[in-house]
Amino acid sequence: MAKAAPRIVLLHATPVAMEPVITAMARLWPEAEAVNLLDDGLTLDRAKEGNELSEGLIERFVDFGRYAQRIGADGVLVTCSAFGPAIDRMAEELTIPVVKPNEAMFRAALASGQRIGMLATFAPSVPTMEAEFREFAREEGLTSSLETFVVPDAIDLLRAGDAATHNRLVGDAAPRLGDSDAIMLAHFSTSRAAEAVRAKVAIPVFTAPDAAVQRLQTLLKD
Repeated sequence: MAKAAPRIVLLHATPVAMEPVITAMARLWPEAEAVNLLDDGLTLDRAKEGNELSEGLIERFVDFGRYAQRIGADGVLVTCSAFGPAIDRMAEELTIPVVKPNEAMFRAALASGQRIGMLATFAPSVPTMEAEFREFAREEGLTSSLETFVVPDAIDLLRAGDAATHNRLVGDAAPRLGDSDAIMLAHFSTSRAAEAVRAKVAIPVFTAPDAAVQRLQTLLKD
């Protein structure tokens, strides 16, 4: 009997994160069964909380992961970068691999050098992302720096359906970080601007969806 295709649950807290990772899954892991779970209220409520996640929102996010496991997920890929502590708790509780949105991207960017720039569009996610980056670099024994620029208005335009202007604004912001060794695009939703960014700078540009899909593939093969 042929081995069943792995069921990968993609956990989304905003609709604009979905298309980039669905595309990455189809291109990099077409044999996997991708299942999408979306609660866009998570992002709305996250934006109201400031820098710290409440216990209630953490527990609500972990419930999302519990449901993914109940429906037969072999692995979970979280696509929202604003829930770092909640993802950590989910990974501790579930018995299946859980991949953070950005850890694999951090690894790839740091392989290019120690001065890393990051373009973000959702400001509430930045403190947890920066903390995750510093922790990851420390665990790897690296001395690194991270400079973040939040592109004004881009996420609102994308949510309103204007991806072209979103991409242009993110691309136009890239030269601010042009002295970095590499640039990361902070969110899954931002990855659609990768070509616009690469057109503006002569340094490596890394996105989260491809790196995260490849990381989960590796974890399930081990």
